[in-house]
Amino acid sequence: MEHKGKALAADETDAHHHRTAGIASVHVRAVITWLAIFPLAAVGMSVLAAWAPGWPPVLRALTLTLVVVPAAVYFAVPRLLLIQAQLSQAAARIQVRRSANRTSRIR
Repeated sequence: MEHKGKALAADETDAHHHRTAGIASVHVRAVITWLAIFPLAAVGMSVLAAWAPGWPPVLRALTLTLVVVPAAVYFAVPRLLLIQAQLSQAAARIQVRRSANRTSRIR
C-alpha cells in the first residue's frame, strides 16, 4: 500500500488508518498466519520424528521450514484470509440489516 508516494508496511497502514476497507488488520493477519502454521508445523514435526529420528535439531528445523513456510504462504493463509473476509462481509451485511430494521421501527 502507498501513502504520498511512499510504500507502507502492513503495520504502518493500520497505524495511519490508511487500510482499505475489507482488508484484515495486521493483528487478524497475525492470528490467521499462526492458525495456518501451527497445525502444519505440528504435523511436520510428528512426521520428521518418525521419518528422521537421528537428525540434528537444526537439520529437522530446516527441513520443516522448507515445507511449512511455502505451504502456509501459498495455500493455507490465502484460504484462511478468504474465509475471514467472507465471514466479515456476512457480519457487515447482518449489521446493515439490523440497522435498517431499527430505522424502520423508529419511523
